[in-house]
Amino acid sequence: MANAAATEHRVNAFHPYLVDRRLGIARTGVWIVLGIMVLSFFRTQILGHGKYQLQSETNRLRPIPLPAPRGVIYDRNGHVMAENVPGYTVSLLPGPEANLRSTLALIASIANIDSAAIARVLQRARRAPYQPSLVLSDAPFKVVSALEERRIAIPGLLIQAEPKRSYPDTAVAQLVGYVAEVTEAERAAKFARVRLGGLVGKDGLELEYDSVLRGDEGLRFVEVNARGQMVREAAAAANLRPVPGTDLHTTIDLDLQQYIARAFPPGQRGAVLALNPNTGEVLALYSAPTFNPNAFVSGISPAYWRTLSESPSTPLLDRAIKARYPPGSTWKLAIAAMALKRGIVGPRSHMPIPCRGGLQYGNRFFRCWNARGHGDLTLTEAIAQSCDVYFYQLGIKLGVSSLLEDANDWGFRGRTGIDLPGEIASEFPTGPEYYDRIYGPRRWTSAVALNLAIGQGENAQTLIQMVRLYQQLASDGRMRTPFVVRQTRTESQHASLDINADQLATLRRAMIAVVEQGTARGSRVANLTIAGKTGTAQNPHGLDHGWFIAFAPADKPEVVVGAIIEFARHGTAVAPLVSRAIAHYLGIDERTAATMQVTIPNDSAPAPFQIPLIPDSVRPAFTRPDSTRPDTTRPVIPDSAVARPRTR
Repeated sequence: MANAAATEHRVNAFHPYLVDRRLGIARTGVWIVLGIMVLSFFRTQILGHGKYQLQSETNRLRPIPLPAPRGVIYDRNGHVMAENVPGYTVSLLPGPEANLRSTLALIASIANIDSAAIARVLQRARRAPYQPSLVLSDAPFKVVSALEERRIAIPGLLIQAEPKRSYPDTAVAQLVGYVAEVTEAERAAKFARVRLGGLVGKDGLELEYDSVLRGDEGLRFVEVNARGQMVREAAAAANLRPVPGTDLHTTIDLDLQQYIARAFPPGQRGAVLALNPNTGEVLALYSAPTFNPNAFVSGISPAYWRTLSESPSTPLLDRAIKARYPPGSTWKLAIAAMALKRGIVGPRSHMPIPCRGGLQYGNRFFRCWNARGHGDLTLTEAIAQSCDVYFYQLGIKLGVSSLLEDANDWGFRGRTGIDLPGEIASEFPTGPEYYDRIYGPRRWTSAVALNLAIGQGENAQTLIQMVRLYQQLASDGRMRTPFVVRQTRTESQHASLDINADQLATLRRAMIAVVEQGTARGSRVANLTIAGKTGTAQNPHGLDHGWFIAFAPADKPEVVVGAIIEFARHGTAVAPLVSRAIAHYLGIDERTAATMQVTIPNDSAPAPFQIPLIPDSVRPAFTRPDSTRPDTTRPVIPDSAVARPRTR
């Protein structure tokens, strides 16, 4: 019975009804699976077509940035100061680091790349894994040819022609600046749109006008195979052409700039600045020593970078706008202008005490640079002879408060606003409260006015700040902001010295006397009337620095030129350089000044004396005169400005 039942059950399992039911279930399952597959194919092929095509193209195509040519920088006459020349770059397409290492080993044997350069390439690849990694930014044609011959054996090799920045003349190095690869810190701060590996301006005009000069990068696509080797260029329609940067037209006279560079004493440090006094246009801005900006474009070598960064002469420093010096006797014109403005003196005014080599003030004797004395002088004669004793007394007549007030109103504690990066502010006390803060209330005397009156003490000015003062004297007394690139300016009102035309003429006559009869008469040029002033800046670290600032023609000035030469001892050593530059600009034969020997007394100031740092200043740049050199005939006491009880 049991066997019969089992047999009947097996027969029933294959009953047509049961079979049909199972087939129906199977058919339903198959249709469901087919439906799902059809829907999936529809979603992938129709709805997701764009997405998956993009992924496919991404695997097949590699985007290659196309650097935009930077704008060309011209001088006022159309001469090139910075341009672009053809160059070749060698890069590797993105890939695994192990592959990059093996590829770099092949390239190193051809292009002579050291291990440090390989490490930099790998670092670039890690920072930007989806961008080509730059290997050589300025590959010689010989290396390019050798790599092209072995392209099949070097996966991911990318060689392309790119515009390379070039600077034809190093005379404009600090002015124009240079370009170099952007850093991560710079991208985070102000160059967010620049890709890693892109070039940006680092100093000078290249930095100040980087957004104008840089342009917009383009993009091209190359097709690669499974090994990452470039097969062919993609369709031209897919490429994005770069947009070149805008050209920059400056106010610089390159011929004058080059002349100054040739005339500047070899091996000396300093700066020369030339302005149009009537507009504020910068005609020349030269700083010595200079450097080669082309070395930065393709990546500066470690050896040359050490040479620049460790050199005691700091060639990367633009001394025209980034260095401060005591103005010395060039400051006396500011004091004279203050006194004329306030009606304290006139052109023929004498001081109560004639110059006999110094001035006794309280318990202290303040020396004049001329130990034999200048005698009884007028204001014009005192400027021409740069008499310290006359200006000691003029400082006393002005008073500390008035002197500080006018100096601050005229901007001698700020920046000029020139359109160049990194200009530092001049340093000058804000008011009498400065001395209260340093020495304590009622613990200083008006003797500080004597030091300030001759351009020493708590006074450190940039060359451009002092040249701007003389720009006012050479024009109508109004201050004009110096500029290098012509712009539409909307200055509502010019600051002014607030002195009348007769008073300006008085100062000009005095400055003419400096060149014709006084401390700069070694700088005279035939057929040219120059108005100027020498100065000696105290230097506690060595020989004194020399100043000379002048303008010409004196009756109708067209150019004002100022120069500071470090360790020149006296301003008289600087005067011929400035006079030759003026003559060259005006088209006058400067050989007369070029052969002139300076045989005049030196415009020296008293010996240096270290002073405390102004608390709200950027850096210690001050020296102050200590007129109390050892003297066996007079008792020497501490400087009147140093903390001590008021003399009664």
